[in-house]
Amino acid sequence: MTLLDGKSLSAHIQATIQSQVMSLPRAPKLVVILVGNDAPSLAYVTMKAKACKNVGIDGSVLNLPESTQESELLAHIRTLNTDDNVDGILVQLPLPKHIDTAKILESITPEKDVDGFHPLNVGRIQTNTQMDSSFAPATPLGVMRLLEHYKIDPKGKNVAIIGASNIVGKPLAALMHNANATISLCHIYTQDLSLYTKRADIVCVGVGKQNLLRAEMIQEGAVVIDIGINRLESGKLVGDVDFDNVAKKASFITPVPGGVGPMTIASLLENTLKAYRLRTLSQQ
Repeated sequence: MTLLDGKSLSAHIQATIQSQVMSLPRAPKLVVILVGNDAPSLAYVTMKAKACKNVGIDGSVLNLPESTQESELLAHIRTLNTDDNVDGILVQLPLPKHIDTAKILESITPEKDVDGFHPLNVGRIQTNTQMDSSFAPATPLGVMRLLEHYKIDPKGKNVAIIGASNIVGKPLAALMHNANATISLCHIYTQDLSLYTKRADIVCVGVGKQNLLRAEMIQEGAVVIDIGINRLESGKLVGDVDFDNVAKKASFITPVPGGVGPMTIASLLENTLKAYRLRTLSQQ
C-alpha cells in the first residue's frame, strides 16, 4: 500500500507557483467573500488567505455580516467583476439560508470564477471543451493532479464515486469521464454501494460520514481517494474511509488529513494564477 501524499505534492506545487508569481508585473489577486461567522467556513477562509500569502498571491477576505441581503452581496460581486486588479472571486459556501446560492454563483463573471461553479465553467468541464480557458472546482482538480503525480491513469478503469454534490462528486465524475474512465456516481439513494465499489478500480468518497467505506466493500488492490472530513469529539480529523482496515487491501490510499485537503488549496492557487494569465492575455 502506498500513501497518496497530498501534503508534500501541494508543497511542491505551491513552491512552483511562488517562483512564477515572483516574475509577474503584479501579484495575482483573489478575493474570498465570507458571509457570516460559520466556524468551519472561517477556518477554511483563513487557510486560503494564508496559502495565498505564502506564494505571493494577494489574498483578500471580504467578511460580510450574517444579515447581509442578497442584493448587497450581488452589488459587491458586480464591483469585483469590473475591478481590473481582481483576478479571482470565490464565495465561501454555505451561504445563509436567505440568500439564493445559485443566483450568487451565476453572478460571478466566468473569467474570475476560480471555484469553477459558474454554469459556463460547469458546462465546459462536462463537455470537455475549452478546458484551457475554463476552471474546474479545486477539490476534483486536486484529486486528478494527485492521481497524475502517482502515475495512476483512470483510462479504461472502473471508478466509483460516492457523493454526487455539485462541488465534488459531479465535477469529479466529469473529469474522470474526460480521462476515459467508466463512472458509477453513487448518492444517498443508491441502494447497494458495495455493488459499485466492489468492482471499482478507483473508489472516491466524500460525503462526511465516518467509516462509510469499509474493507469488505472494495476489491484487492483498489485505489481509494478519501475526500471526506469528519471531526471526532476528541478533535481528531478523520475521513469517510475505515482507514486502518481499508489500507490493508488498497494499493494506494489518501490519508486524512494530508491527502486531498492540501491538494484543494494548491489547485485553488493554480486556478488563481491561471485566471491572472488569461485576463492578462485578453487585455493585450
